[in-house]
Amino acid sequence: MTSTSTHHTPDRAALDGNALAGVLLDTLGVDLSAARGRCGGCHALDLIASTVVTMTAMGAVARCRSCDHVLITVVRAGDRSWVGLAGLHALEI
Repeated sequence: MTSTSTHHTPDRAALDGNALAGVLLDTLGVDLSAARGRCGGCHALDLIASTVVTMTAMGAVARCRSCDHVLITVVRAGDRSWVGLAGLHALEI
């Protein structure tokens, strides 16, 4: 069986949402791994720690484990960071 998903490439292994916790803590000053988010794609409600995360030198992308929808993006450049939460319908902290 072959996968049609293109975001899991050999140079970017999929991690769980805990891999994103440190990045979000550094950027936002809060640990969101225990927070729950509602996916804007399939409306699944799950812990941020349960997301599927890919990390690169530029930042991270967290996707819904249920439907692969992009939930959170973090881009880092020097001492600046950009956090996108557009894929979340809601975030419960």
